[in-house]
Amino acid sequence: MPELADIERQVTECRRCPRLVEWREKVARDKRRAFAGEDYWGRPVPGFGDPAARVYVLGLAPAAHGGNRAGRVFTGDRSGDFLFESLHRTGFANQPRSVSRDDGLELRGAFVAASVRCAPPANKPLPSERDNCLPYAAAELEAMASVRVIVCLGSYAWDCACRLLGIRPKPKFGHLAMFEHERAVLLGCFHPSQQNTFTGKLTPAMMDEVFARARELSDAF
Repeated sequence: MPELADIERQVTECRRCPRLVEWREKVARDKRRAFAGEDYWGRPVPGFGDPAARVYVLGLAPAAHGGNRAGRVFTGDRSGDFLFESLHRTGFANQPRSVSRDDGLELRGAFVAASVRCAPPANKPLPSERDNCLPYAAAELEAMASVRVIVCLGSYAWDCACRLLGIRPKPKFGHLAMFEHERAVLLGCFHPSQQNTFTGKLTPAMMDEVFARARELSDAF
């Protein structure tokens, strides 16, 4: 069985996708003006959280100036703020902010990862890049036999989770959509992108409901 530390090392050293390698390193060199004085991570971003997690949270990919800068998934951007505030309110995180790798954030009962581990141009990975990356999520799930619920942040993550578990035909994605599989229950959640949170498509109460439901399912499964 793989160990999470070994998976993390493999992820951070990965150079399988030339387009993603070029883009993530270009962003790290050029930087955004607001972060000009910071050292960007500029590498693939590993999963993060509790090794004994019962809830596995799967997103799309690191943000160019978020996870790709900070080196931790959903860290240093507004999507991450929205996510970790909810994880804190629902008892999965010890604090509501994820700012940097050394900010003291700890997850309890949850593990957060991305379907694609490098920041992609326009936030749109190619199918080949997705297929190169998904084995890392598969390895994490193998290493964490305690996982009972996979929270899918958006339809892309829902599709990837279905691919990971070999679920065909793919069930329809929706907020609070649920599909029971012998390995884990899939639970849908709108992605905490600014497009969704600024328009009210996803509210704090809606995301809290997802994680409250995830806890109930993980205890019952």
